Amino acid sequence: MSMQSASIEGTRILSAQPLYASQIVKFYNKVGGETDYLSFGQDEYPLSAEEMADTIEGMKDSHGNCMLLMMDGEEIVGIGTIESSSKSRFRHVGTLGIVISQSHAGKGLGRMLMNALIDWSKDNGQTKKVSLVTRADNEHAIALYVSLGFEREGLFRKDFYDGGTYYDSLSMALFL
Repeated sequence: MSMQSASIEGTRILSAQPLYASQIVKFYNKVGGETDYLSFGQDEYPLSAEEMADTIEGMKDSHGNCMLLMMDGEEIVGIGTIESSSKSRFRHVGTLGIVISQSHAGKGLGRMLMNALIDWSKDNGQTKKVSLVTRADNEHAIALYVSLGFEREGLFRKDFYDGGTYYDSLSMALFL
């Protein structure tokens, strides 16, 4: 899938390709240290560049999985993903993940990337529900999700642990 989208301040969105694998892993390792809201910290991203390239290659044959890159020139400044189960009873649910670098936060890029993921989900012929889980105290992200039509589905108590504190997680969904 080739995707170009309206740009904000020169950014563009494109589908991940294996050639970006090393840059993607470096981006994830960097942003892991910029926020406490991710499931991994700085330099804790679990995949190698080779494993990431294999993951991206595997998405080519999948109707329910995608990775979109938000680019500012040649630099990745955001990544959005939709991942669906291979099990037939859950294939209609796409789990969304998104991260924008701190240097580009607050410029509307998260909304732009979310809209691109939602559009992709509507067009893939498979996804009927987009779900996500966020820390329950991530008010800025929750406000964005609600503004895009996501509904609160449930609370997971003491679901997230950062090595010193437990946090609740909030499940949200958008029905397409």
